[in-house]
Amino acid sequence: MNKQFWVVFLSVLIAEIGDKTQLATMGFSTQQQLSAWQVFLASSMALVVSSAIAVLAGSAITRVIPMWTLRVAAGIGFIGIGIWTLFGAKA
Repeated sequence: MNKQFWVVFLSVLIAEIGDKTQLATMGFSTQQQLSAWQVFLASSMALVVSSAIAVLAGSAITRVIPMWTLRVAAGIGFIGIGIWTLFGAKA
């Protein structure tokens, strides 16, 4: 496996650890009606399906919109979220 594979793997792993999906999965694992293996399989399948949707959508979008445009839009979006967080959030 090449370097890009491991970059994707580690990026997604780090992004997923501790997010609300991970917390929900931990919550489901506390329920007595489900075994830990059932929770593991269900959450794994959900991540695979959501990743497949993201890959398909990403490759479809890049056929229509140039990658440079997407990068600029994403950058502007993140800057906008940062500004909103700094100045729009009520303390």
